Amino acid sequence: MRVVILTVGSRGDVQPYVALGVGLQRAGYQVTLATDPSFESFVRDYGLHFAPIRASFLQLIQSAEGRAALAGKNRLRLMQKVMPMLGQIMDDAWAAAQAADIIVYHPKLLAGYHIAEKLDVPGLLALALPAYSPTGAFANPALGGGNYGSFLNKLSYDLFLKVALLPYRRMINRWRKERLGLAPFTDERMQRGQPVPKLYAYSEHVVPSPADWDAATFVTGYWFLEREEEWQPPADLGAFLEKGAPPVYVGFGSMAGQDAPRTTQIVINAVQATGQRAILASGYGGLRPAALADTMYTIDAVPHAWLFPHCAAVVHHGGAGTTAAGLRAGKPTVICPFFGDQPFWGKRVLALGVGPQPIPQKKLTVAGLAQAIHVAVTDTPMQARATALGEKIRAENGVANAVDIIRKLRCGMYGAGIGEQAVLDD
Repeated sequence: MRVVILTVGSRGDVQPYVALGVGLQRAGYQVTLATDPSFESFVRDYGLHFAPIRASFLQLIQSAEGRAALAGKNRLRLMQKVMPMLGQIMDDAWAAAQAADIIVYHPKLLAGYHIAEKLDVPGLLALALPAYSPTGAFANPALGGGNYGSFLNKLSYDLFLKVALLPYRRMINRWRKERLGLAPFTDERMQRGQPVPKLYAYSEHVVPSPADWDAATFVTGYWFLEREEEWQPPADLGAFLEKGAPPVYVGFGSMAGQDAPRTTQIVINAVQATGQRAILASGYGGLRPAALADTMYTIDAVPHAWLFPHCAAVVHHGGAGTTAAGLRAGKPTVICPFFGDQPFWGKRVLALGVGPQPIPQKKLTVAGLAQAIHVAVTDTPMQARATALGEKIRAENGVANAVDIIRKLRCGMYGAGIGEQAVLDD
């Protein structure tokens, strides 16, 4: 049984799918993970087959136009640059999926649903955000996940998908016709008269499942990579951790701010105001101080699964993967969101009592960040709740749950209409 996994984006958009691929491979599947060529060695290191999808999102985000778009400026110009890229992504995804018996896809590619239809194979939408399952419990998390009452909450899912696809619908339908020989599509949440199966890679303890979800929606638990915890730090990082109290981690992932020097100075001043030691993550987040006191340490890229257990608290942008790693480590979390689903995770952290009020990046100040860090490292009940939540998350096996769901879906055990044969019959 051949599974093709399709995903693009930053490492946070790839790593969970590598974990899923490893689990599927252990269960006897042949797994190919198709993503940006920059992740080829990462994918192959875990024993998975690799196929390229040329998607230069990170390079675009790091450009001047990309940073401006993240700050809310000239987004139309950025979209014009993304459009040709999407055509290439869809073509590459189609090439990668030719031999697939099952397709697991991140919706960001735009192509997974359509390829599964053309090949007449099961297609499973996989995401760390419940953005494709309407509910009256909360508004679409991709829009921040507020609560506007049951009717408006449900309506927000239809509105989001229609608006999100509006700029691309004509391109997608042209691609369906020219590349796949298919008629225009209507609703990517339905396939062959049945709801598309949706695998949500997060914990029920973080977002409990609403009672009004359809039967094709499955919350599996987070998809973590096991080997990350075995990573060995460089000597200077190990020495820094050993010579003082656990530090506060601060990093904003791939969300490069338009004014990185200003953001960096706010972070440094806020940490100094609290008297805490800190680890600042540069990476794509733009935190690049020219000089630091000996109570701070700068890293480029370190596995969160290894680092966060050594920290007192974590401060970040609220990406789903970073949020998962911090909560799994049992650490109080301060979220400083930019846009998209990041405010939703900030609200969940606050509601669970494992972090203070989130601070939007546009409102980030020295005083506000210092106060949030102070609360995170001194609020004993908050720390206890974070510890308890971490224990619950670590007790889950999201990858195993996802593999079992895929097996049962393939066997038709959930009645989702995606297949009749047993998992290992090929």
